[in-house]
Amino acid sequence: MDRQTFAWGRSKKKIGGSDKWTERLWILGLFLAAILLFGINLGVLPLRDWDEGTVAQVAREIWQAKFDSLRWLYPTLGGTEYLNKPPLMHLLIAGAYAIGGVNEWTTRLPGALLSAACVPLLYGIGRELFRRRLPALFSALIYLTLLPVVRHGRLAMLDGAVLCFFLFMMWCVLRSRRNLRYALGAGVGFGLICLTKGMMGLLLLNIALVFLAWDTPRLLTSLYFWIGLLLGSVPVAAWYGAQFLHYGQTFVDTGIFSQSLQRIWAPVENHAGPPWYYLLEILKYGWPWLFLLPQGLRLAWENRNMSWAKLVLVWMGVYLVAISVMGTKLPWYVLPIYPAVALVGGAQLAEVWNAPTQKSYPRSWVPLLTVMGLVALSGSFYFAAFGPQPNWNLQLVFASAALTLLITAVLIYQKDLQFIPLLFWGTYVTLLIFMTSPHWIWELAEAYPVKPVAAMIKRKTPINKPIYTSYDHGRPSLNFYSDRQVIPATDAELQQRWKGDAQPYFLLDQPTFKQLNLKPVKSLNQAEGWLLITKPAAVKPVKSQKPQIKK
Repeated sequence: MDRQTFAWGRSKKKIGGSDKWTERLWILGLFLAAILLFGINLGVLPLRDWDEGTVAQVAREIWQAKFDSLRWLYPTLGGTEYLNKPPLMHLLIAGAYAIGGVNEWTTRLPGALLSAACVPLLYGIGRELFRRRLPALFSALIYLTLLPVVRHGRLAMLDGAVLCFFLFMMWCVLRSRRNLRYALGAGVGFGLICLTKGMMGLLLLNIALVFLAWDTPRLLTSLYFWIGLLLGSVPVAAWYGAQFLHYGQTFVDTGIFSQSLQRIWAPVENHAGPPWYYLLEILKYGWPWLFLLPQGLRLAWENRNMSWAKLVLVWMGVYLVAISVMGTKLPWYVLPIYPAVALVGGAQLAEVWNAPTQKSYPRSWVPLLTVMGLVALSGSFYFAAFGPQPNWNLQLVFASAALTLLITAVLIYQKDLQFIPLLFWGTYVTLLIFMTSPHWIWELAEAYPVKPVAAMIKRKTPINKPIYTSYDHGRPSLNFYSDRQVIPATDAELQQRWKGDAQPYFLLDQPTFKQLNLKPVKSLNQAEGWLLITKPAAVKPVKSQKPQIKK
C-alpha cells in the first residue's frame, strides 16, 4: 500500500497558489460536467407518478397561495393538509415556478442543481480523506457516472436534495477535525436534511457520529461541535413545533408516526421486500463500477486504520444494515450508499494507477467487462432488428455501452492504464445519450400517457368537481396536469355514484364502460382509449300556458 496516496488532509502551507487554481478548475469542471448530464433534456418528458406528481402539486399550491396564508409553512395537497414530509424541497420548486412558470423543467430544476452539486462535494470529501488528488477525482467521476444517481437526481424528488445536504454535512464534519468552525456547517447540513426528509436526518447523522467515535473521538467531546449541531437543529425544532401547534395530535399520528417511524417496522402502502432487496438493487444498477467493489472493500479493510477506510466501512455498513431491516422498501432509499461506493472505487482505481506497471490486475475484471459488453451488444442488435419496432435511441445507448466495455476489457488485458479515462468517458457519453432519449423515465410506459387524458379532463369538467376512474390506483401526475382530483373507484362504487349523483364525471376504459352499461350517458370526449362521460343534463318540462282573452 502506498502510504503517500491515502492520509490526512493536506496542510495549507503545502498548497501553493497554482495548486489552488488547479483545485478550483477541477471543481468547476466537475460541476459543469454534472450540470450537463443532470440538466440535458430535463423538461421534455411528463412528470412521473407518485413522487414527482405529488411534489409538483404541493409546490404549485404553495406558489398559488398568498404569503400571509402561511401555505409555505402548512402546505396542502388537493386542498387538504400535507403531512408527509417537510416542505423545503417544495418551497424551492415553488420559487422556480415564480421565476419560470409551472412546467416540467422548473419542477425538476432545483433537484437537478442540488444533485449536480453532489459531484464537487464528493470531490471535496475525497480531498479531505486522501492526500493526493487522484483518488478524490476518480471517486467524483464514478459518482457522476452511476445510473441511479443521475436518473433519480434528475427527477423532482427529495432524494437528490438529501444527498446534497448529506455530503455537505459530511464534508463539514471532516473539515471540523482541523477547524471547529465547520461544525456549524455540519449542523446546517443536518438541519437541511431534516427539513427535507424528516427523520432520515437522524440516520445519516448517526453515520457521522459513529465515524467520529472511531476516527476522531476527541471531536465528540468538543463543545463547539455540539453547539454547531444544536444551532443547525433550531429551525427543525421550530418547524416541528409549528406543525404540532397547528395540527395537534393529527401531526403526531400522521407526520411523525405513520409517514416516518412506522416505515421502520411495517411496509407503508405495500412497499415491502426481503432483507437483501437493496443488495439486488445495487447489483442491478451499480454497473459498470461494481467490478471494483470486491477489491476496493478488501483494500479498505486492509487499511482500516486510515480515515478514508473507516468512513466507507462505517458508511456502507451502518446505512445498508439500517435500510435492509426496515419494513418499507423503496428503490431510492439505497441512494445514500452510492457516495461510499464511489469512494471505494476511487481508492481502488488510484491504487491501480499508482501500482508498478508489471503488476497484474484482478483476473475477474476482463471476463466481467467482456460479458457486460456482449450483453450490451446483444441489446443493441435486439433494438435494431428484433424488437417490436426499431428503436434507434436504445440501439445507440447499448452500442455506446458495448463499445466502451469491450475496449476497456481489451486495455485491461493489455495492462494499459488508459482503460481508466476510457471507461469514465465512455460511461459519461452513454449516460448522456440515454438522458437525451425518451426512455430515461421508463416508468412512464407502465401506464397510459397522462398529458392527453389530463388535457381532456381539464377542458371538459368543472374545476372543483371530482372525477372517478376505473383505473386501479390514483395518479398524482394526472391530478397535477388536469388540476382536478381523479379518484379510483371499483365497479360497484361507480354504479352507486352513477345512481346517487346528479351529474357525476367518470373516466373509464372501454371494457369497463361496456361492462357497467350506464344509462343515460353523455360522452364528453375520449383520449388514449379512455372515455370521459357524465349524465346528460336534465331538461325541465315547459308548462303550457293558456292564452288570455282580452275583454
